[in-house]
Amino acid sequence: MLVVPLGGSPVVANEADLVARAQHDRLDFALLYREYLSHVYRYCYRRLGSQEAAEDATSQVFAQALAALPRYRDGSFRAWLFTIAHHVVIDEVRRRHPASSLDVATTVVDPAPSLDDIVIRAEAGQTIAALMRQLSPAQQQVLELRLTGLTAVEIAAVMGRSHGTIRDLQHRTLVRLRDLLGTPEEDGGAGDVS
Repeated sequence: MLVVPLGGSPVVANEADLVARAQHDRLDFALLYREYLSHVYRYCYRRLGSQEAAEDATSQVFAQALAALPRYRDGSFRAWLFTIAHHVVIDEVRRRHPASSLDVATTVVDPAPSLDDIVIRAEAGQTIAALMRQLSPAQQQVLELRLTGLTAVEIAAVMGRSHGTIRDLQHRTLVRLRDLLGTPEEDGGAGDVS
């Protein structure tokens, strides 16, 4: 069942029914694709950093999801889809950076920021990109998944961790961001991390 808001795109009203329909009729998968395409693309783009890599990864995510759809069982389809996206992104990162010999470790790296880093810092509205680099990989991932709209329960499924662990990681991430921004905690809590 789809609900079309005034002037907007269709929104999945009952995801479980739509997934069940898509399992029996591949044409219904197009509705799921339209619903989650931009979210998956943004996640891949944030993780991979280039439009071309994000487009390729997004295509792989949906191709794998379509192929695996008959085996999908209960639970959050969105979390299942982002689990696939997570694995595709990891595979792409590994492909880009294959294991190197220890000889590479002796190479001196220029400590000056790259031109890309300077441009990102200079652009208005890019504060988050600069802050993200200062977070741990797990904090970056939990923040990126949260920004795509996943709940803590869905993030836990994607990352293969418990809900409590993810809530704690989200809390630590928010505290770290506040520290980096120099923003004091006003209400004694770190916001809604449910």
